[in-house]
Amino acid sequence: MYFKKILLAIALIGLVIAGLFANYVYGVMLVDNTAFNNEQAYIYVPTNATYTDVREQLKPLLKDIEKFDALAKQKKYINNIKAGRFIIKKGMNNNDIINSIRSKNVPLQLAFNNQPNLKALAGRISMQIEADSLKLVEVMHDKDFLAEHSFSEATALGMYIPNSYEFFWNTSATEFRERMLKEYKRFWNDNRKAKAKALGLTQTEVMTLASIVHEESKQAAEQPRIAGVYLNRLRIGMPLQADPTLKFAAYQLPEYQNTVIKRVLNKHKDINSPYNTYMYAGLPPGLITMPDISAIDAVLNPEKHQYLYFAADANRLGYHKFAKTLSQHNANAREYQRYLSSQGINR
Repeated sequence: MYFKKILLAIALIGLVIAGLFANYVYGVMLVDNTAFNNEQAYIYVPTNATYTDVREQLKPLLKDIEKFDALAKQKKYINNIKAGRFIIKKGMNNNDIINSIRSKNVPLQLAFNNQPNLKALAGRISMQIEADSLKLVEVMHDKDFLAEHSFSEATALGMYIPNSYEFFWNTSATEFRERMLKEYKRFWNDNRKAKAKALGLTQTEVMTLASIVHEESKQAAEQPRIAGVYLNRLRIGMPLQADPTLKFAAYQLPEYQNTVIKRVLNKHKDINSPYNTYMYAGLPPGLITMPDISAIDAVLNPEKHQYLYFAADANRLGYHKFAKTLSQHNANAREYQRYLSSQGINR
């Protein structure tokens, strides 16, 4: 009888211990441990991060960080940190959180457009992925890479087709560059290559001309007509005489740093630069900005016409008036110059 009581007592103690343990496990693993009100939160775990780094991000998001620590240690997460962008959903328990940040790196939509140069592009990209702008600039300017893929410093910007792309946040600078090369090759499909060949232009020349068309007009409906003007000029050996190239040439000079040229003047036409398309015939050495896809396709699908000139339309800002003769063009240009003067725009 006495022995049975001992066994019963031991059993009861075991049940109590088992209950306490189950309650502890439940509290550590299965109870909601989120402390934010939004539907979800993100944490960004850098490459080579430590558990301390992750913990600092999690601490304001969780109700009980110590319980999370206990499970993270038990599941060996503290020694197996994964870099990336991870979602923590409202109502998640510690077990769900660890499973999420250990194996569910969530991609993001990276987007860029209209960047004037590689430095600006690097800055835009570094705001969206882990790679910093200095490293991005370094790999973008890598001479061996550029030479291997038939680019130069002047044409390198053309490799980056403005669009929205899916990336992991922890993408490195080199990985970003390699992905953009693949996207460039994908963009230049057989159809686009055939159209460039029919125009007598290389892919780089198309990108260069597209950058000028883009600077002339942001109106996608008008870009094919502007492209047609420049192609007509190239066909007959007439200088492009593109004002955006004069601005680009000027901005390379110290006296024009941190300025905005609102009105192209005769003095700008005297700048001795290969980008001065009043002084030098043909296309400039490279892009003057990053063109939109609409401008690229405008060059590849130009409007066929007899126009050789165009000037900004003072009555429809953002659009242009086109002319077949120099006399008509000069009349259009004078009208726009009068408009600029009336607005006090003298430089």
